[in-house]
Parts: sequence; C-alpha cells; structure tokens
Amino acid sequence: MKKLFASCMLLVAPCSPAMAATGQANMSAIVMFLVFIVGTMMITYWAARRTRTTSDFYTAGGSITGFQNGLAIAGDYLSAASFLGIAGMVYVSGFDGMIYAIGFLFGWPVVMFLIAERLRNLGRYNFADVTSYRLKQTPMRVLAASASLLIIALYLIAQMVGAGKLIVLLFGLNYNVAVVIVGSLMMIYVTFGGMTATTWVQIIKAVLMLFGATLLAFLVLALFKFSPDAMLAEAVRVHPTGVEIMAPGSQVSSNPLNALSLGLGLAFGTAGLPHILMRFFTVSNAKEARRSVIYASSFIGYFYLLTFIIGFGAVALLVRHPEYFHTGPNGQIDLINGLIGGTNMVAVHLSNAVGGSLLLGFLAAVTFATIVAVVAGLALAGAAAISHDLYANVFARGRATEAQQMRISRLSTIMLGVLAILLGILFENQNVAFMVGLAFAIAASANFPVLVLSIAWRGCTTRGATIGGFLGLATATIWVVLSSTVWVDVLGFAKAIAPFPNPGIVSIPLAFFSIWLFSVLDNSAQAKRERHAFDALMVRSETGLGATVAVAH
Repeated sequence: MKKLFASCMLLVAPCSPAMAATGQANMSAIVMFLVFIVGTMMITYWAARRTRTTSDFYTAGGSITGFQNGLAIAGDYLSAASFLGIAGMVYVSGFDGMIYAIGFLFGWPVVMFLIAERLRNLGRYNFADVTSYRLKQTPMRVLAASASLLIIALYLIAQMVGAGKLIVLLFGLNYNVAVVIVGSLMMIYVTFGGMTATTWVQIIKAVLMLFGATLLAFLVLALFKFSPDAMLAEAVRVHPTGVEIMAPGSQVSSNPLNALSLGLGLAFGTAGLPHILMRFFTVSNAKEARRSVIYASSFIGYFYLLTFIIGFGAVALLVRHPEYFHTGPNGQIDLINGLIGGTNMVAVHLSNAVGGSLLLGFLAAVTFATIVAVVAGLALAGAAAISHDLYANVFARGRATEAQQMRISRLSTIMLGVLAILLGILFENQNVAFMVGLAFAIAASANFPVLVLSIAWRGCTTRGATIGGFLGLATATIWVVLSSTVWVDVLGFAKAIAPFPNPGIVSIPLAFFSIWLFSVLDNSAQAKRERHAFDALMVRSETGLGATVAVAH
C-alpha cells in the first residue's frame, strides 16, 4: 500500500528503450510535440487578446460552457499518472488496480452534491471567496492560500520532473534545459492567455488523451476479436499470480487502516484541490457547474474503464515481446520485475506493440501535453492564491485596482514558473511520489473540512475554521514526513515513526472535530455575527440570488 502513489506517479519518462533506439519513433513524437506547441501558442495569442480584466484572467469571464468545462476538468484531473500509473497497477495487481481508479473517481459525487453548485453561487474567483463569505477575510484567505500553495508546489514538483525526463529522451537535451522549457511554456500560457488559454489547452489535451487511450484499447481488443473474456483468460494464464489477478482486495486486506486512510484522502481530497475547484467559476451559473461535474465524471469514468483494458491487455500481450524485458540467462521473462523502464511503462510498451512507432510517438506527445496542461492549471490557481487572496484581500484589504491585481497575477505566474523550474531541478533524482498522496491528504484535511462546514453549518466560526484548518494541514504534513514514504525512503532513517503512510484517517477527523470544538467554544461578538449571517449565505448558495456573473467579451 505504501507504494501506491509510487506506482501512480510519473517518475520516469514515458518513453521506452525501443523509442529511444529508433529514430522513427522519436521523430513521430517530436513532430506531434511541435504540432501541439504551435497549436497551443496560437490559442494563447487568441486568448491574450480577450484577457483584459481579472475576471478574464482567473475565470475566462464566465464564458466556458458546462460541456467545455467538463472536458477541461477531465484534462486537469487526468494527469500522466492516471494513464501510466493506473494501467501499471492493473498490470501488476490485476483487479486490485481498479480499486484505486474507483477511489480517484469517487470524489466526484462529493464535489457534485456538496460543493459545485454552492461554490459557483457564493464565489467569484476561487474557493477562498466561499470560505470568507461570512467568516473573516484575512485568516480564511491566509489559510486557503497556505494550503493551496503547498498543494500546488507538491504537484508542480512531480509534474516538472516527469516532463523534464520526457523531453530528455525525446530530444536528447540536458535535463535542466528540459525543465526550463516546460516551465517557460507554462509561464507563456498562463501569463498571456490566463484561464481562457489554460482551459483550451486542457480541452485539447483531454480530447487527445481520451482518443489515444480509446485507440489503444480498441487495438488491444481487436487482437482478441473484441472478446474481453478471451483477453482476461489469456491474462490469467500468463500472469505469475494466475487466477488471483482477478481477485479484488488483497492489497486492501494487507493493511486495512492505511487502505481506509487512503480512501478518505482520495474521496475528499478531490473536493479540496484548488486547481479543480477554481474551474467551477469559469461557467456562467450553478446549472452549468453541475453539468461540468456530470461531464467530467463521465469522461474520467470512461477513461478509467479504458485503463482496465490497457492493463489486462498488457499482461496478455507483452509476454509475447521479449524485447521489452530484461531476460534471464536462459531467455526467461519476469513479467513483473523484468519490464524495461518499470511497470509505469506498460502502456507505452503496449502502444508500440499494437500500434508501432506512430502510436508510440503520439502517446508520448499526449503525455507531454498532459503534463503541460496540468502545470498550467496549477500555476493559475497559485497565481489566484497570491494575487487575489494574499495581495488584494489581505495586504491591500480590498483596495487593489484591476490593473494592480493583473500585474501581481502575472508576476505571480512568473514566480511560480521559476519556483517550479528550481524544484524540478532540485528533485530530479528524488522519489517524489509521496507528494501526490500528501497533496490529496492536505486538500482533504485542510481545505475540504473548512469549505464544507463554512457553507453547511451555522455554528462554524472564524476561530474554529482557522484552528481546525491549520491543525489538519500540519497533521497531514507531519504525518507523511514521519511515515516510511519520507522518513525511510527519502531521508534514509531505519524505521518510520508514523505507523502507516496515509494520514487521512487521523488528519481529516481531527480537522472536523477541531473546527466543531473551537467554534462551539467561541462566544465572541464576531462569532455571533457570523452565525447570524448564515441565513443570507444559505439563500444565496441555494438560489444564486446576488451571485457574481462574469460577462465574456
């Protein structure tokens, strides 16, 4: 279980030795990579002409439809780890791998029924607008910005390392140069195009990812005459564990507390990820926000079904290709440990096996597009936290002009880009997989409890939300640092202090309990005014009366 996110993260480039060794495969990837760059630069130029105000920069002026936003959310959510990592987990663990895919998907009903509509009705640019609707601006925005920037930094490190390694293998460039290229592209998209450019980059990436995975799954099933039964029977026959590959629950039963903790983090972390929540302000009203979730859930669920076919198809087919394995002295193949590049590479090897160098190059380019789109979304959320939350509402106390906010937003994007480049270089040879788990845990422990209780419980006060949110943030962070994932694997100590890696089972209830306890004990005049303001919040959150509607140019 502690290696879950190691399997789900893009720690090495999605490029097989076969790709590196054949100029044709590399050329296919390079051409498609350049086509993507040129196309997205044209979109950025078009978007830059439409980005004049902070509303345009942060939320595309509310001009995105529910369908478009659903695709963009899917593009934000379906990182390279989803494609490579989940397929690799199915390849190794069989049906067990799908449990984690379901865990990632489970967070969307939470978003739809608890968050999406109220978020759009109450907020303007990001979820900190919602938590500070009736609570004090300064502590709420400082808390939101602190958690959001930490989550964004963790995601940025993982994505930058993966993208840098990918470009190294595509172009043969120095790793540091590759990371600078990725960071520079992200800064261009966000600084000039804002949310409009970022949204369309994410839409294009989502379409490419869904098309590529669909094509790969189609080609796999075609080899078995479109019979899933035949594919699964062959996978059972060749897999080292035999029929156990179809038995769910072995990894869960090995450490139930950690499994439950992981499930809580995945389920509630989605509803606290700042770059995901920010997307609900790009639509015109709550109805379109709900439609966004429905479309996003459909696209994401469909994608994870494809990873099921890809993972089991890789088990059944790759054994026929010894060139993808480190073979033993007698030519024997270790299906799990002998795969060149590790199990994260199963989808890449499979694409070469069933579609040749052209499909391999396409999927490599799509993986790069995936990383750039996710990085752009993260940078935009970070810029909003710095400019809108910290500068405009904490330091300037609401007196910042549109021009000042736009200038700070663009400067923030450049700062985040430079930070991402530096972190990508610093963590080049480090195991950064734990950062994904920590990001979800922080989102579930700090952002989610404060967001839910501030809009759903009359008794929630600023004191309770601030103390509970920071306790959840600190507990999740310290727990992961003291777990085997960091304490042993990264820092090199002999034994972990925390009993299991995922903190959600401790940090999430602690955050909720702390918010409740310190809110109940708060009898200040400020707390009474905040409780009295709950009625107005409920009316607006349920009806949308008075909600800010940005008008597109």
